[in-house]
Amino acid sequence: MKHIETIREMQSLALSWKRSGRTIALVPTMGALHAGHLSLIKCACQSVQLSGKVVVSIYVNPLQFSAIEDF
Repeated sequence: MKHIETIREMQSLALSWKRSGRTIALVPTMGALHAGHLSLIKCACQSVQLSGKVVVSIYVNPLQFSAIEDF
């Protein structure tokens, strides 16, 4: 597993995977991971098989929270 925090880093990594012929699957989330997300990740892994890559994005929008302690 690799933790990526910048758009530039993700773009560079995805481009290198694409150039090497790898299939990439994306599972976008908005945080609060649950069993449904895990199911999607498992499906993505089966779809790309061993030679592909699965990317899971966790996007948390600070505007969705009323107080900083909730965020």
